[in-house]
Amino acid sequence: ISGKKHLKQPKKQAKELDEDDKAFKQKQKEKPKKLEELKAKAAGKALLATVGIKKSAKK
Repeated sequence: ISGKKHLKQPKKQAKELDEDDKAFKQKQKEKPKKLEELKAKAAGKALLATVGIKKSAKK
């Protein structure tokens, strides 16, 4: 019985570690994506602002 318990515990710990690793890896993958999105938004806002200025200048 004790042998079986010892076998089950490390498996549980491994699963928990895997889940933590997966979550951590997902966060690491999402960080660059979020940065790119923010950069794109900032660039888009800058472009919109310059376009708006150009349009008002044409009027």
